[in-house]
Formats: sequence, C-alpha cells, structure tokens
Amino acid sequence: MSNSTTSSGEIASSPSPLSVEHSLSSRIYHDLRQRIIVGEFPIGSRLRERELAETLGVSRVPLREALPQLEADGFIHTTLRRGAVVTQITLRDVEELFDVRLGVEVYATRRAAQQAASGVSTLALETALETAAAAVDTDDPDIISEANADLHEQIVALADNTLLTTMMRPVSARDRWIFRMTADRDAHVACWEHTELCTAIMDGKADMAAALAYSHIERGRTPTMKALSAILPAQ
Repeated sequence: MSNSTTSSGEIASSPSPLSVEHSLSSRIYHDLRQRIIVGEFPIGSRLRERELAETLGVSRVPLREALPQLEADGFIHTTLRRGAVVTQITLRDVEELFDVRLGVEVYATRRAAQQAASGVSTLALETALETAAAAVDTDDPDIISEANADLHEQIVALADNTLLTTMMRPVSARDRWIFRMTADRDAHVACWEHTELCTAIMDGKADMAAALAYSHIERGRTPTMKALSAILPAQ
C-alpha cells in the first residue's frame, strides 16, 4: 500500500491494488448483471471474455473475478465447451423463487419491524418507499423494477442480520430479473401493497408486517407465472 501526504501534513493511505481490483470486479458484476436483466445479453447468449473486456474497457482479471459471482447468483452458467452462457430461467425456477421468498423474505420483514420497534432508524426504508412511489409516475419499466427491487433489499438491510443478507443475495438478484420481465404489470397495485407493508414495518408491527409480506409475495405469484408462461419454458 502506498502513502501520500495530505495538505494538513497527515499521511494518507492509498487503496491497495487488491482493493482497487476487487472494487472494479464488483462494478463489472453489477454492470453485467444489469445488462442481463434488461435483455442486452439475452437468455442463452454466450459471454465471451475478450468481447466483454473490450465492451467494458477492462482487463480480463477483474472480469474473471466477477463471473463466478454472476454464476453463484444464477445469471450465468459455465461449461468447458461454451464458456459463460446466460442462464435459461424456467417457470419451475420462478415457482421455487416464490417458495423461498415466502420463508426467508417474510422472516426478514418480521425482523425489520422488530428492529423498528426497538428504535432503529427507518429513514432509509422511508426514502426507498418514496423513490418506488415516484417511479410509478415515470411509466418506465426499468426505473419501476429497479426501485421496487431496491425497496425489497432495503427491508432486508433493516433486518440487520448478516447471514440473512448473504442468503438473500441470490434471491434478491433473481427478483430483479423477474421484476424486469414482468414490468408491464399494474405498478399501482404493487405501490399500494408496498406502502401498506412498509407502514407496518415502520410502526414496528411485526406480526402484521410478516402477514402483509406473505400476502404481497403470494398475490404476485399467479400474475407473474401467467405473464412468464408465454416466454419461459416449463423446466
């Protein structure tokens, strides 16, 4: 790690090459994930390292560090013959995602409400809710789906459970993909449900928040499966 002198005479530490490389691979991961979510890299398409590196303007080292995380989160799979390929998500995958959310996300919501009841600030959640509500007025599916996904992740963040956050990462990542695929659903309904849910969390009503979370997830299952049945294989 190198050091430099600040204007006040103090020694400031420069980021190590390792930390810079890790930060770059994280940015590459989020960039590639978003490109997959919006369909720039369609399901089944190959992700060639040389082409990706040129497109993103990066070297192959941080790119190769980002790909395993994309695979862990279910966005790509790698094979010896074809390399990295965007995952073919199926209706069965979506059903399983809803089942997992009914367990893990409902717990996260209950925990978030308990945190609020104990005096933990809910300002970040309030801000996320306001952003999600404002997104509805844009009629932009990308903005709406991203804001809704951010809101759900903020509930998990408020729960403040490290293991839960780790477990929810691939679930939240898949949620973003599904939200984008079904962005033409009535956003006003989701907004109303989000407002009701977040109000219960911020009021510290754990049982009500958990019940609303379960209802919110289950209500979304049928219209989501119906919308995706026309574009995804069964399994």
